[in-house]
Amino acid sequence: MKTSRKCRAVLAVGLNSVALVFSTTAFVTTYWCEGTQKVPKPTCNRETRSNCIDLNSSGTANLSRAHQYSWDTGDEKFVFRYFHTGIWYSCEENISGTGEKCRNFIDLAPASERSVLWLAVISEVLYIVLLVVGFSLMCLELFHSNNVIDGLKLNAFAAVFTVLSGLLGMVAHVMYTQVFQVTVSLGPEEWRPDSWDYGWSFCLAWGSFTCCMAASVTTLNSYTKTVIEFRHKRKLYQHNLREEQMFVDREAINYFRERSIHSLSSSLEVFADPTTSTVKSLMPETSLDLSEIPEVLGEDQC
Repeated sequence: MKTSRKCRAVLAVGLNSVALVFSTTAFVTTYWCEGTQKVPKPTCNRETRSNCIDLNSSGTANLSRAHQYSWDTGDEKFVFRYFHTGIWYSCEENISGTGEKCRNFIDLAPASERSVLWLAVISEVLYIVLLVVGFSLMCLELFHSNNVIDGLKLNAFAAVFTVLSGLLGMVAHVMYTQVFQVTVSLGPEEWRPDSWDYGWSFCLAWGSFTCCMAASVTTLNSYTKTVIEFRHKRKLYQHNLREEQMFVDREAINYFRERSIHSLSSSLEVFADPTTSTVKSLMPETSLDLSEIPEVLGEDQC
């Protein structure tokens, strides 16, 4: 029992720790969604030699015409830049230089969806906090609980916190997905992606949710099995105690029954011949012959 219970506790702690690492990594990274954006090519200069428009090659072009291109002028006037977005920031490739340019994703979201995005952020934070609480309770149960009853209490609280954290994580992920899809349609025109897909941070977030629910199921299973084992042992103990009590009572009844039968048989032997038994009881040590008693009595009467 102790070995199997300890193995279940170790499994729950491992799953919870994986969920905590995955959720924290997904929360601080910006690869929930990634794809490409279709943006006008910049003008060529000393720093930008490729993927740009050379206005000096045509004698009639000037710098003011660089901003007159629209989305309908053709793909040769546009470039596709890579971008990736997380809960906090959206980063785009810097096509006019090196590195990336990041912006706050909350500012990019439509005004009608910012409250939902803040709820997603708060739910994600609570998800991580409850995972930490559940992980602490599981470790406390595993390493510092010598009493089985206290271990069961810690196990129950850890299961409750882990289930609540999983539900909050699921809500946070769903709300963020909804906000991002609305931002793709109603966000700033120069930010709207041409094509996009979910990134590895998004996969880590849902993998964290899966490990969290697996840890909660393992913890509940350990609690249920331990309680069932205790109840089974208690029933066996009560059954054995009842059998021992019945055995003792049966032995006592047999003992007193034998004693009563022996006493009864002795009484029957005594009262079977009352004259002899009375004389013997009155004169246990006399050597007088019983056959002479009538003669002696007869002489006295004469």
